Amino acid sequence: MRIKSNKSQDSGIAEMEELPVPHNIKISNITCDSFKISWEMDSKSKDRITHYFIDLNKKENKNSNKFKHKDVPTKLVAKAVPLPMTVRGHWFLSPRTEYTVAVQTASKQVDGDYVVSEWSEIIEFCTADYSKVHLTQLLEKAEVIAGRMLKFSVFYRNQHKDYFDYIREHHGNAMQPSIKDNSGSHGSPISGKLEGIFFSCSTEFNTGKPPQDSPYGRYRFEIAAEKLFNPNTNLYFGDFYCMYTAYHYVILVIAPMGSPGDEFCKQRLPQLNSKDNKFLTCTEEDGVLVYHHAQDVILEVIYTDPVDLSLGTVAEITGHQLMSLSTANAKKDPSCKTCNISVGR
Repeated sequence: MRIKSNKSQDSGIAEMEELPVPHNIKISNITCDSFKISWEMDSKSKDRITHYFIDLNKKENKNSNKFKHKDVPTKLVAKAVPLPMTVRGHWFLSPRTEYTVAVQTASKQVDGDYVVSEWSEIIEFCTADYSKVHLTQLLEKAEVIAGRMLKFSVFYRNQHKDYFDYIREHHGNAMQPSIKDNSGSHGSPISGKLEGIFFSCSTEFNTGKPPQDSPYGRYRFEIAAEKLFNPNTNLYFGDFYCMYTAYHYVILVIAPMGSPGDEFCKQRLPQLNSKDNKFLTCTEEDGVLVYHHAQDVILEVIYTDPVDLSLGTVAEITGHQLMSLSTANAKKDPSCKTCNISVGR
C-alpha cells in the first residue's frame, strides 16, 4: 500500500484540499475485547474520505512505537463507515489493559494509493474485565476436567505463625477479608477488587484428609465446612487457570446471602447451584450436611466475610512448605488450550 501526502507532489496530479483531521475522539461500549470509536471532522473535503487508518498500541509501549512518519498507517485500515465504528477481532485485545489510539482519514485514489490526513491526537482508554458471558465459557471449560467428587468435612487456611498472632493481637481474633491479588486470568473481575479470605478444601485421595504439605506456611486454621458453606450462603464461579503446569486451579467464591461480597458477585460472576455443580457441593443426607469437592482441579475458595479463629482450630502441620505451589500473583499460561477462551488473554 502506497501513501501520498495530502498535497501530492506528483506533476500529473492536481493539488487537492487537505483531508479533515479527526478530533474530539470518543471511546464507548468498551468490553474486554472490543470498543466503539467515534470522532468529529470538519465538513470540508469530508465527502472525499473513503477509509480510516487506526493506530492502536498498548499504553506501556507507546514511547517505543511512535509514528515514524505521518503518512505510514499502522494496524488497521477500515472503510469509512458511519460512526461510531465498532473495533473487534482486528487485534488480540487483552482485558483490563490500557491502550492508546489515534486516527487519520484517507482517500483511496484510482491508482490504489492513499491520500491521508494528519494523525489525530492520541487518546487513552482501558479495556474491561471478562463479562459473565466470558466467565461462563471459562466455567464450561473447567467443568470438562473437574473429575469425580470426593467427600470432605473441613475448610483450611495455611499461614505463618506471625499471621495468626497478628490476627489475635490486632483484629480481635477475627481473620479479615483482603483484596484478591492478580493471580489467574488477566480478565477476571475479582482480581484486585473482591475482598475475601482464601481457604482450601482439597483432600488426599488415600486419607480423605487435608494434605500435610503447604506452600503458604506451617500453621493451619481448620474450620468445619458447614460454618462457611451452608444454605445461607451463595456460591459463585470466579476463575479457571493454570501456571504452565499440568494441574489447573478453579477459584470459587462463598458469600453469605445479602452480604457486600454477595452483592459484588451477583453482578459479575456466574452463580452455581450449591447442591449440584462440578466443583463444590453441599447436600443434606438424613438431616446432616454433606460436602464434596472436585478431584481433578485444585480449588481455591474465597469467603467474603471475616472469620473468627474461635470457630475452628489452629495447629502446626507436619509436612513441608512447597513454595513451588504458591499462586500469589501468578501469571496464567496464555497458550494453554484447556483453560483459555477465545477472547483477549
